[in-house]
Amino acid sequence: MSRSAPEPLTTPRVARAAAWLARRDADLARLHARHGPPPLWARRPGFATLAHIILEQQVSLASARSMRRRLARELGRFDAASFARAGERGLIRLGVTRQKSRYLAGAAGAVRGGAFDLPALAGYDDETATSALVALDGIGPWTAQVYLVMALRRPDVWPRGDLALLKAMAKAKRVRGRLTDERAHGIAERWRPWRAVAARMLWQDYLAERR
Repeated sequence: MSRSAPEPLTTPRVARAAAWLARRDADLARLHARHGPPPLWARRPGFATLAHIILEQQVSLASARSMRRRLARELGRFDAASFARAGERGLIRLGVTRQKSRYLAGAAGAVRGGAFDLPALAGYDDETATSALVALDGIGPWTAQVYLVMALRRPDVWPRGDLALLKAMAKAKRVRGRLTDERAHGIAERWRPWRAVAARMLWQDYLAERR
């Protein structure tokens, strides 16, 4: 039987959790002193956000936003119905890669046809919600975990394999050489039960440095 879903993050909870993390980790304390609490960066739960995260796979955020605008313009709407109507071939014609077109069309069909209950994820615990998402073709752990962090606002999910997080953590922890995903995951274990807030703090520092 699934455990109950954790309480979603809010802006005040993020601020309290960031202060808690800063008291327990000197490296996060430096980030907190430099930037303050991180943004919530919440996205609306639903197919549009899931599709956007699929578009973000292995490309820059700017590229994904550009493709989203193009698809919304060409399809008329950025939702499961419009993606299902376009189908894999239609998405390819609009410039989506063949692989992502298959993922997007498949997810849209599953949501539109009722085979996948996306709103139900809000009531699942983290493990059950992640397992349900990765059962969809093209949804790997990173995509599922980012959906849980951004759309469901889960407090203790760590997006494994996120390149920006790896870079930000290596800088914050002054890691020499390559920081592996396995080592990063081990470091993040120390930040329970607020790993998603620690991720926001690292993303915040990464984006500030890029700006």
